[in-house]
Amino acid sequence: MLSRLMVLTVATMAACAPLAERVALSPESSSMELRPLVGSAMVRTVSLPTYAALEEIAIGTADGRIAINEDVLWADDPERAVTLILTRTLGDILNTDVGPDPWPFVGLPDVSVDVRVARMLGSVDGTFQLSGQFFVASEAAAFRDSSHSFEITVPMPDATVGNIAAAQSAALLVLAEQIAATLGR
Repeated sequence: MLSRLMVLTVATMAACAPLAERVALSPESSSMELRPLVGSAMVRTVSLPTYAALEEIAIGTADGRIAINEDVLWADDPERAVTLILTRTLGDILNTDVGPDPWPFVGLPDVSVDVRVARMLGSVDGTFQLSGQFFVASEAAAFRDSSHSFEITVPMPDATVGNIAAAQSAALLVLAEQIAATLGR
């Protein structure tokens, strides 16, 4: 009887707790237009550091630590959101078939793009940093496999959640343009 009462009490308390606010990551449009060197490209699910893959929003502190803001959550799974933003932006820039992994089209893509993020963090110092590597792989002899590093820094007025989300979107636009430059001209 006591355990049922405890379960009901916990369930009631959970039902009364306010829902966390959510922030959506919005893609930015690119003015870049390139002629694609490939007919299609697949963006593999982007690999993020643990703190960046969390539903909670991470913030770099003045002493170099990473704090987690549990009051506001991302509206979507961060790996999924980043993958879809890069996919959409690459498709817009290259005006060709670009899809996420798993590949949504019939047949195989000409190339796959694998993005591995080492750092994706807005900090109280007023900067958002996005760094890592991306790899372009192809089974076709016409396109050479390649590896590229990226270091992107976007200024922020302050480390509010809205500014972190806006800076992250701006950094992803720069990354998409860098990837597109390897797949088009």
